[in-house]
Amino acid sequence: MHDASERPARPADDGQPASRSGRASERPARLTDDGLSAGRSGRAVLFTGKGGGGTTTVAAATATLAAQRGHRTLLVSFNPLGGLTATLDHPVAGEPVELEPGLFGQQVDLQGSFERRWDGLRPLLDVAWAHADIDPIEAEELAGLAGVGETLALLELRDQLASDRYDLVVVDAGPAADALRLLAFPETLSWYCRRLLPPDGRFVRWIRPSLARSARLATRFGHLAEPVYDVLTRLRATAADLREILTDPARTSVRLVLTPETASLAVTRQMFTALSLHGLPVDAVIANRVIGPGGGDVWRAGWAASHREQLEQIEAAFAPLPVLRAAYRGGEPVGLEELAAFGAAAYGSLDPAGVLGARAGVDGETPRVERTEDGYALSFGVPFATRGDVDLARMGDELVVTVGPHRRLLALPAALRRCDVSAAWLRDDRLVVSFVPDPDQWVRA
Repeated sequence: MHDASERPARPADDGQPASRSGRASERPARLTDDGLSAGRSGRAVLFTGKGGGGTTTVAAATATLAAQRGHRTLLVSFNPLGGLTATLDHPVAGEPVELEPGLFGQQVDLQGSFERRWDGLRPLLDVAWAHADIDPIEAEELAGLAGVGETLALLELRDQLASDRYDLVVVDAGPAADALRLLAFPETLSWYCRRLLPPDGRFVRWIRPSLARSARLATRFGHLAEPVYDVLTRLRATAADLREILTDPARTSVRLVLTPETASLAVTRQMFTALSLHGLPVDAVIANRVIGPGGGDVWRAGWAASHREQLEQIEAAFAPLPVLRAAYRGGEPVGLEELAAFGAAAYGSLDPAGVLGARAGVDGETPRVERTEDGYALSFGVPFATRGDVDLARMGDELVVTVGPHRRLLALPAALRRCDVSAAWLRDDRLVVSFVPDPDQWVRA
């Protein structure tokens, strides 16, 4: 990962520098670079958590309650094995199906979505394949590539938000690892596009004529340049559009579902750290299957006491975010009536479609850059991280930030590209990186 010019920096202990080394506002829809409409008419709430914690049930209950409280609501799942049909007790398909007035369900068919979008791109490339004497790439060959599923899922979400048909789109995003891969993908896609596009991307260097490449080969593959460049440009614009939607707390919220158990809390803390690292806003935590006092038997009393202790730890860890509680039930809630009752008990008077809370200085923000005596300080939230979890490296115009198993590549602002990293430390759940100007790169008066 590191090249010869990099100097990794590891944050010091908290406060101590390391050594040198409710509702979205409306705006008119617009046409995006991939030819699809995008706007701010709807709001998205995505649910994720440790596998087996009841994420699908909580997402379905939220959507059902929101619809009954007057919000035009779409409940979406991108996982064909997620069990949405069984939870709703109603079949759902690739297109939204009305379940009851104001409530729609959709099990997105990613293969069908890919084929529809590929039909729009294929004419652009067909002529290029013929000139380059290359067999055309078929949809089936591309559909299984890494990142295609995440791109399609997020495009489907964007299209539904921009359609003006729904006030709220509730997404069952699945287990934590799958959800994080989905939510972080726009930034990953943008990174790859930056590597390929101008001013000095690899794609541009590849198509540039050179003495080492024969004129015949250059002519053959040169026909691919314009359409491939066009596709990459569209992808980059689409990635930026998706990233903007996912990181705006007024438009998107992530809600973390957990059970009051040690392992579930540990996974949820890690997920919260990773989401914050990527600037993705969390507005609530939902504790599911909580056993309360009452019933009289020793077994239940023991579990109730254990859950009470766990809930105290959960509330302390995520404060000031609200921690909603969903009581343990003798049977799984199935069907719209039971889901609505389940949701009402968990949310109470809170609006399931609104922004329920925020953690100041952590959630849904772009990295903060401030002037200092020596230069600049860049900071962003990494809750629950410790010094040993964090590693930094400078790679050209990007800062590579690693927190445990999670990594983010931050494109540095123009001013910081002409600086060196001098120190880093953790303070109040934030990673602070100090930059000092490099005299050789600043224009002298």
